[in-house]
Amino acid sequence: MIEETELRVALMKATRRLRQQKSDSELTDSQMSVLAVLDRSGPLTPRALADFERVQPPSMTRTLAALAERGLVDRAADPGDGRRIIVRITESGSAAVIATRRQRDAWLARRLAELDPDERAVLAQAAQILRRIADS
Repeated sequence: MIEETELRVALMKATRRLRQQKSDSELTDSQMSVLAVLDRSGPLTPRALADFERVQPPSMTRTLAALAERGLVDRAADPGDGRRIIVRITESGSAAVIATRRQRDAWLARRLAELDPDERAVLAQAAQILRRIADS
């Protein structure tokens, strides 16, 4: 029987360790998360980003201002509705996402290489189950 608390703590610790593996960009986790969403999804409104990240609009406004100041996102009027703003990731923003993903993937690959094949198979199965839980 799986112990919920033990699983939750293990997931949190693993996530924290993975997030510590960053490129030299010195972005916060929130900023990196917003860049990753824009990189995957394409241009979005600040409201859509706030909803996706489950934060309040003022928090997203601050995050976007910091990213824009660093040249990692551009904000422009929505061509279909000039009252709305659309946020796009810049080439520099995409480069930061790619660098961080590579760093994190390399760290994880090193940790996985230390496991035996049976343990890696268990984790492959667990990854599918965890994705199903997260997506529901």
